[in-house]
Amino acid sequence: MLKFPTFKTIETTLPLHWSSSLQLASKSLPITAQISSFAGLTLRRRSYTAITAAMGDDSGMDAVQRRLMFDDECILVDENDNVLGHDTKYNCHLMEKIEKENLLHRAFSVFLFNSKYELLLQQRSETKVTFPLVWTNTCCSHPLYRESELIPENALGVRNAAQRKLLDELGIPAEDVPVDEFTTLGRMLYKAPSDGKWGEHEVDYLLFIVRDVAVNPNPDEVADIKYLNQEELKELLRKADAGEEGLKLSPWFRLVVDNFLFKWWDHVKNGTLNEAIDMKTIHKLK
Repeated sequence: MLKFPTFKTIETTLPLHWSSSLQLASKSLPITAQISSFAGLTLRRRSYTAITAAMGDDSGMDAVQRRLMFDDECILVDENDNVLGHDTKYNCHLMEKIEKENLLHRAFSVFLFNSKYELLLQQRSETKVTFPLVWTNTCCSHPLYRESELIPENALGVRNAAQRKLLDELGIPAEDVPVDEFTTLGRMLYKAPSDGKWGEHEVDYLLFIVRDVAVNPNPDEVADIKYLNQEELKELLRKADAGEEGLKLSPWFRLVVDNFLFKWWDHVKNGTLNEAIDMKTIHKLK
């Protein structure tokens, strides 16, 4: 059983000008702030003053994405994928912190195939903070610093997170994607700037699953979806490389395509996917 921090609580106030659901602009509300100490780990303490000041610099950020940036706690790891602590999604995606502090966090990329062995792709919403409107694999996100998503055995924590985000982003019910049906094929480490401010620096778990699912995309996360066979994906890649139709691909998806995807896809069709599993290696890709 994982042991989590013992918390000391203090009272403070926090302006709720970013709360889209309550629509409380320029108001304050008493909340409980928790400051923790975790044996063996140094956790980054964040003052609410610093958070609200940072949010003031991002006034144009979509309300839903802003909430996720500050509520979600990513898992910080070293280059061997050992857990070091946690930090906000906001801090983990600031290129300044990535470069100065070498912040590296755990992530996952899901590749979902239907029974015809077509791959489900999504186009990221235009409100996404990093890589808006790019086409990418089925679902790309982060396990959070919570007990159910930190379980190391057979990457169960990551698979739990993948199931959660497939529902959040694509409306795919949990019963359509049982965690035991995911095959964790491997891990890659990469760094990719999105623009001058934001970027990615991740140890990315690569998950495959073959299921026929009901899809109901969340417009806050997904602009469009499509199923493609291998030849159709190759044509999409050609158009993206040629700059046709304004098509852009996420850097992590392109790394998987260039290094692994088509040979793993053949394993999917041949029913030999387990032969491709390599969880001992963390592929450092550029």
